[in-house]
Amino acid sequence: MKKMISLLLCAILCIACFAPAAMAADTKVLKVATNVAFPPYEYYEDEKAVGIDIDIIQAICDKLGYTMELSDMEFGSIITAVASGKVDIGFGAITITEERAKSVHFTTSYSTGIQSIIVKEDSPIASVDDLQGDKIKIGVQQDTTGDIYATGDFGEDHIARFNKGADAVQALLTGKISAVIIDNSPAETFVAQNKGLKILPTVYAEEDYGFELSYDNEALYNEVNGALEELLKDGTVQKIIDNYISAD
Repeated sequence: MKKMISLLLCAILCIACFAPAAMAADTKVLKVATNVAFPPYEYYEDEKAVGIDIDIIQAICDKLGYTMELSDMEFGSIITAVASGKVDIGFGAITITEERAKSVHFTTSYSTGIQSIIVKEDSPIASVDDLQGDKIKIGVQQDTTGDIYATGDFGEDHIARFNKGADAVQALLTGKISAVIIDNSPAETFVAQNKGLKILPTVYAEEDYGFELSYDNEALYNEVNGALEELLKDGTVQKIIDNYISAD
C-alpha cells in the first residue's frame, strides 16, 4: 500500500513538473523587429519600447493569441531579417514601395504619412526648391524613403546619412547640415524637443505604411493581415493612432 502511495505521489509530482514546460512549448511567439528610434511610431519610454506600431502589433498578437518578441535593430536591416526568416514581422513606419515589395510581403496599409523638411528657424530655405544648391547638405535616416527620395532628387553628394533621425536633427542644430527630410510625425516630435527648429509648410512626399512579412509564410501573412483588417474596421487602429497623434 505504501509503495502504491509513493508511486502515485511520484506520478503527481512528475505531472506538476512537466505541465509548465508543456504549456511553454504550446506558447505561440511572434518575432518582430523595428528600429526603436522613430517617435511616435516606436521609441523608448522609461526603457520600455512603446509607440503606434508596437501597440498595433500587440493588438494583433492579442487577437491571434501570440506573445510578441521584439528585436531592436538598424532600420536598414529590417527587410533582410524578414525576408530571411529571422523575424516574422518587420515594421517602423515603413513605406510600401514596389522595390521593397520585391523582397517582402506588405500588409494592408494601416497609416498614411508624409515626408517633411526640418530647418533652423533662421534658415533661408523656405521650400523644396531651395534645397538645390552646391552648399546644401540634407540629412536623412539611412535606408528610409526620405533617403531614397532625396538621393534621387538632389544627388548623392548632397545627402548625409544617419542611423537615427535624432542624429540627423543634432547635426542640423550644430550646423553640419542644412535640412533634414523625415516623416512628419517624428519631425513634429523632434521640433517640439529642440528649440530653434521648424518644419517647412510644404509636403515633400506622401506615402502609405505597412507591416512586412515573408513571402515564404503565406499562412502567417493571411492570419496577421486578416487581424489587422479587423482592427482597422472596428476602429482599434485609429484609437491607437489618436492616442499618440493629436487630431489638431
